[in-house]
Amino acid sequence: MTQGAGQGPAAERTTTLRDFRVPAYVHEPDPYAQSTPPDAVPPDAEPEDYPGGYPDAYTPTERDLPIIDRGDTVQVAVDPVAVPTPPPGEGPGPLFVVGDVHGYLDELMAALQEKGLIDAAGNWSAGTARLWFLGDFTDRGPDGIGVIELVMRLSAEAAAAGGYCKALMGNHELLLIGAKRFGDTPVNSGAGTATFQAGWLLNGGQKTDMDRLQDHHLQWMARLDAIEECDGHLLVHSDTTAYLDYGDSIEAVNDTIRETLTRNDADEVWDLFRKFTKRFSFRDEGGADAVRSLLDTYGGNRIVHGHSPIPYLLGDVGSEEGEDGTGPAVEGPHVYADGLAIAMDGGVTMAGKLLVQQLPLAD
Repeated sequence: MTQGAGQGPAAERTTTLRDFRVPAYVHEPDPYAQSTPPDAVPPDAEPEDYPGGYPDAYTPTERDLPIIDRGDTVQVAVDPVAVPTPPPGEGPGPLFVVGDVHGYLDELMAALQEKGLIDAAGNWSAGTARLWFLGDFTDRGPDGIGVIELVMRLSAEAAAAGGYCKALMGNHELLLIGAKRFGDTPVNSGAGTATFQAGWLLNGGQKTDMDRLQDHHLQWMARLDAIEECDGHLLVHSDTTAYLDYGDSIEAVNDTIRETLTRNDADEVWDLFRKFTKRFSFRDEGGADAVRSLLDTYGGNRIVHGHSPIPYLLGDVGSEEGEDGTGPAVEGPHVYADGLAIAMDGGVTMAGKLLVQQLPLAD
């Protein structure tokens, strides 16, 4: 595992960045109102307002989804479930996927322990099992850097045990990379002046994460793949067809995105972030065809994604606080688009559930 050069300078947080008014801390009440370009999606838009998905001109210069205060979280001790490990020479272990974590380290640890993937001390305990994280490790929640460091450590421990723990790049990894590299440098957003720093703050960026962000965290994020196929499952972060813009094979997409980040051009990285932020391409009429376009190009029988919280896909969001203070009820993954798509974002930022699921799903 590559180690970085150490703690980099913390990014300055200012009251005003270009033509964005930025709150002191994103989890405080938003004290300002910002005009919305006619071709952009307003921050309070509901999925049903855009039955065909967000418009092509959508640019994430507004807060993309609400950040709901979970309040005090009660951690319940769980008995780990034994993960079946095949005898030597009988192939790989079981396959698990993890939805969006967004800095909720305690919830992640509890969910992984419940599935028997880690022990009570947080160490890999699943032998030859295979674990994929679908991206979005930081922002909105309290300890994004802690999540990244856990995934990095589990990757080494799983490999030593004959299994693996791997991760995909989400739009919030691109957002954090951009905020660190480019700060308040203006970018061409298509909806006025934008900056990575402002977008990061508006979409849940945490000062504690930026303060703790080091070179080896950035290097790790920048090398993540964006798309992979495993056991007939096409794994991506975002429910969008924008991956097709970057290549006609899995290898080409991953190489193109890594090369884009290597060039370190703010406008190119912003365009990549903007495309990865689009959502709902697999929902409603034509959604199954959108999924098939990806499966036909990259392989696999089903697509598995995070990014769009299941309550939004179902149109079952309710009030920000939830009727009983517990948030939307999510019990497991959401299968849709003629059974071709599996959504894994349980809405942990909305007081929902952080999902860890073994694949394939039982029919």
